[in-house]
Amino acid sequence: MKLEFIEARDLPDAWFQCVYKLIETGRKYVIERGSYQGQKRLEFDYVTIQVRYPGVRPLLPDIPPALGIPNPVAEGYLEEYLPYLMTSAKQPGEDYTYGQYLEPQIAEVIRMYREDGFETNQAYMTVGDPQAIYLGDPPCLRGIDTRIRDQKLHFVVYFRSWDLWNGFPANLGAIQLLKEYMASSIGVEDGEIIAASKGLHLYDYVWELAQLRTMRNL
Repeated sequence: MKLEFIEARDLPDAWFQCVYKLIETGRKYVIERGSYQGQKRLEFDYVTIQVRYPGVRPLLPDIPPALGIPNPVAEGYLEEYLPYLMTSAKQPGEDYTYGQYLEPQIAEVIRMYREDGFETNQAYMTVGDPQAIYLGDPPCLRGIDTRIRDQKLHFVVYFRSWDLWNGFPANLGAIQLLKEYMASSIGVEDGEIIAASKGLHLYDYVWELAQLRTMRNL
């Protein structure tokens, strides 16, 4: 397996660098099981992305107007998505939300840091349970680890599978808003995001858009 490491300034920079690098080094394959079965993915074997200043606005990708490409995440979507990440409320037809797993753990991690101190490796928030593997579409986000260093709250997140074009910017934008809320509740500053996945990919239906944005060919 080929491991990639990307160091980015902010979330838009992280998204662009990932798209650019994936076009250069990604592996193409036909999906045998999972979302869009029978179609193709372009995917990293494994990638780690360090975002130094994820709180810098805007949180969403930068798309030059001259390209005529819609932003992968619609304006206002992050605010709509945030309850899915932070609360246990489910809409009709949903098997789960990330919030159903995270909501009680968010409160406990805040309590843990406030009452027990910062020097711990136990402030990890899990997404999913053993039964999730039997779902038609198991959770993609599987965990958010946390660390406080130099009075800053940092997140380390892992996705088992991750749509780079739409999912990456929406997920990390909302995760950043969650981190800012937790940092404020704990009484520390906002820190970095380190994200990792063995399944960060582009579906074939956006390959042309990705090439237009990066001016690179597959």
